[in-house]
Amino acid sequence: MPAGELRYPSPLNSSATETPPDEEEVWAQIKTEAHRDAESEPALASYLYSTILSHSSLERSLAFHLGNKLCSSTLLSTLLYDLFLNTISSDSALLAATVADLRAARARDPACVSFSHCLLNYKGFLACQAHRVSHKLWSQSRRPLALALHSRISDVFAVDIHPAAKIGKGILFDHATGVVIGETAVIGNNVSILHHVTLGGTGKACGDRHPKIGDGVLIGAGATILGNVKIGEGAKIGAGSVVLIDVPPRTTAVGNPARLVGGKEKPARHEECPGESMDHTSFITDCWENTYHCLNIVDLIGLCEEGKVEEVIAYVGQGVPASYHVFGALLDSCGNLRSLEMGKRVH
Repeated sequence: MPAGELRYPSPLNSSATETPPDEEEVWAQIKTEAHRDAESEPALASYLYSTILSHSSLERSLAFHLGNKLCSSTLLSTLLYDLFLNTISSDSALLAATVADLRAARARDPACVSFSHCLLNYKGFLACQAHRVSHKLWSQSRRPLALALHSRISDVFAVDIHPAAKIGKGILFDHATGVVIGETAVIGNNVSILHHVTLGGTGKACGDRHPKIGDGVLIGAGATILGNVKIGEGAKIGAGSVVLIDVPPRTTAVGNPARLVGGKEKPARHEECPGESMDHTSFITDCWENTYHCLNIVDLIGLCEEGKVEEVIAYVGQGVPASYHVFGALLDSCGNLRSLEMGKRVH
């Protein structure tokens, strides 16, 4: 077998006797898509030939594409091609992770029209694959090269992942711009992370200081998770949240500072895996059903004081969390005789 050619890979943390991943199937689909696109758009024919159709395997195509994306006037594409190809080919788990990431993007992002589209154009996917190589170099104590590669990834893709950070497979960096992941961060399998997410530390202290993200987690756009906190399996972090606490499995944290939906003692739990379902908004309903909203109470007090009983009833009919005693008292304060009817509707 020629040097650098793929040997059948094994999944991450598995033995070589297990069934290899479906790299050949995915690679065949990528070539089919590239042929189709070259025929339908002749302007891309040369590009598709050089990046996909001229290569004999997925890892060769990926190494070529990354090498040309990340090269500079002093860091040559041929050097990077050899680096990527040799590293990926020597560790079957890396290729298994690449295939899982391709499938994740295709399954979870409705804007991803094909595997080839992801391979060529998704900077989150490309940044993640390049990081896997830099992490491998870091673990081999080739740290100057790992850091140089890390710098190029940050410059080209606007994704800053420290080479020491550990990332599982089936990862989706959706949009990816502005993602920052610190040195001691750990990310499990089947995790989805949107743009402008930070997994950072809380100061200048050394040691284990970054978040640990469990399998199947969804982290919304602009969320910040700081410190050595644990985000449990299947948890959901709402967009724009600032998380400074552990988040139990299958729960949702939202806000700044983030709080658990449903409360700390009995947080609301969901059954689905948000990292795969990409459900960003169900927590809004949970908040509505489980949390008293001060603003809504103030609004209702104002309506009651104005004697607008029908509007109050309509307001509560939309699902404002309340109790008979709360709104009964409000309506009684207005001298309205329909408080009992109101209480029955919101009890």
